[in-house]
This record gives sequence, structure tokens and C-alpha cells, in this order.
Amino acid sequence: MKIPLHDVHETATELDYAEPTAELNGILRRGRGQDYEFERPIEVHVAVYRSEQDLFLDGTIRAQATATCARCLEQFTLPVEKEFSLVVSPERPLAGEIELGAADLVQSFYSGPDLDLTPLVYEQVLLALPTRPLCAEECRGLCPQCGASRNTVQCSCAAEAGDPRLAVLRSLKINRGA
Repeated sequence: MKIPLHDVHETATELDYAEPTAELNGILRRGRGQDYEFERPIEVHVAVYRSEQDLFLDGTIRAQATATCARCLEQFTLPVEKEFSLVVSPERPLAGEIELGAADLVQSFYSGPDLDLTPLVYEQVLLALPTRPLCAEECRGLCPQCGASRNTVQCSCAAEAGDPRLAVLRSLKINRGA
């Protein structure tokens, strides 16, 4: 969604809209594999106002992703909700090296006659996603020998005794008090 800059004033304007997810799904496929996919648009509520050239955005995103559990490889529905506050400033040319401060991490830049909210919304969604999707904290994953889901089947495979490369160290005896 693009907002014409001349429509942003000192008093907040509130917007509610649905952000399409086709482009976001493409980004996720290229960057993180098939861990997440959004089937429905992202619900966005945002208040936009300005102070001189800086634009301020306060809002919330809500979405549902279909995720693949990192332990058991089962698909599950992951609700995604995040509040955000951003400062968007006019783009300035950079000269040499600069050091980023804490305030720079919540700041973005704009250029041209419109403010495009789509990349800002996508950024907030990506920040809200867990790095390792889990269907449940207590997910037991897959058996490393037979591949059965330990959440649904009690397999009869023997528990592995540890890394076989360390077997020699386990056989050592410590002679104390000699």
C-alpha cells in the first residue's frame, strides 16, 4: 500500500487494510526455505503522522502462517501478531563509514512522492517469525533411526549411547588417590 506524502499530516491518520502475501511468500522461499507460507493477506492497522520531514508509524500486524515444525516436520498453523513503531525519514546520501545507534534500528527511509508500506510490513512480519518453528515446545521430533514421529508412535529403536567417536573416552578409568 502506498500513501501519498502530502496526505500525511501532524495529526494521526489511521488505516486498516489487508496486505497481499504473494511477494512475501516468494521472499520466504528464497531466504528460509519452505518453513513458512501465508495463505491469507496480512491484517494491518497503522496510524501515520508527521513531524516536519519525519514520518511516524505505530501499528499492529496480524496474520496466520502455515509452518513446518523443525523437529517433527509436521505442518501447523502459526498465528503471527506484532506491534511496531517506526520512524521513516527522507533518504540522505551517506558519506564514508557511519556507526549505527539503537535509534537507527527502528528507522527507515523514504524517497519520492509516496510512502510504500509493503516493505515495512513485510519486515515486521519477518521479525515476528521464530527462527525455528515448533508445533509445540514439548514436540519430541523424529526418531533418528527409523524416522517415526515420536509424538504419535512409540518406536522400539534402541536409544543411541552417544557419539561413537567418543567411545574410547567413555572406557577410560580415572585413578584417583594413587
